[in-house]
Amino acid sequence: MRLVSWNVNGLRACVNKGFHDYFKETAADIFCIQETKLQDGQINMDSLGEYSQYWNYALKKGYSGTAVFTRIKPLSVRYGLEADEEPEGRILTLEFDAFYLVNVYTPNARRDLSKLAYRLEWEERFRGYLQELDARKPVIICGDLNVAHQEIDLKDAKSNHGNSGFTAEERDKMTRLLGAGFIDTFRQLYPDRTDAYSWWSYMPKVRERNIGWRIDYFLVSERLQPLLIDARIDCDIMGSDHCPIILEIAEP
Repeated sequence: MRLVSWNVNGLRACVNKGFHDYFKETAADIFCIQETKLQDGQINMDSLGEYSQYWNYALKKGYSGTAVFTRIKPLSVRYGLEADEEPEGRILTLEFDAFYLVNVYTPNARRDLSKLAYRLEWEERFRGYLQELDARKPVIICGDLNVAHQEIDLKDAKSNHGNSGFTAEERDKMTRLLGAGFIDTFRQLYPDRTDAYSWWSYMPKVRERNIGWRIDYFLVSERLQPLLIDARIDCDIMGSDHCPIILEIAEP
């Protein structure tokens, strides 16, 4: 089974930069996107054919949003984390026979860290939610988690300590999430691989020089570890400041 996750940073723009070609090439069973940045009716994706489409739109126009395109019909779909969540379209949960899929766009702490306290509180609720799901059946989590967990996960760790996405607090939340029974699939398979990034700043020559961060992940429940086949980063795919990531896993 092949799953793809991509923060497209504006789906309409990404469609104009080759999204459909990549979508067809990957032939994914489940394809998840984050930062759709659109509202219902602003794009037609009927060309995806056999895929069922599920969208979680943010109320704020041109902001956030997630979507899942799947060949496998889900048993149920949940929009958001909880009933009173800020309506930013950040989470889609699809229940399948053998697992839950959670597509997520984690809140950013902002450059000045003005949203760090909210981010940390959100992380607590998110971890609790995943543990509740995991108690019922295995979970596959994918998306932009907005954190480089280890120093190996960004190009210039020394100068970025304390910056948004690499604060001790955000990294600790990721450590606690993994400690709650989940696996970072890429690091599980490639623990020492360097220069493997999924996001680059739009500043000139940054991507060409591969000055990046790995902030997009596939996490899975620990009991799915024997089913892992591969986890890779399609770093050569353009169309966004993020690139797609792929998980290959045996059918649970």
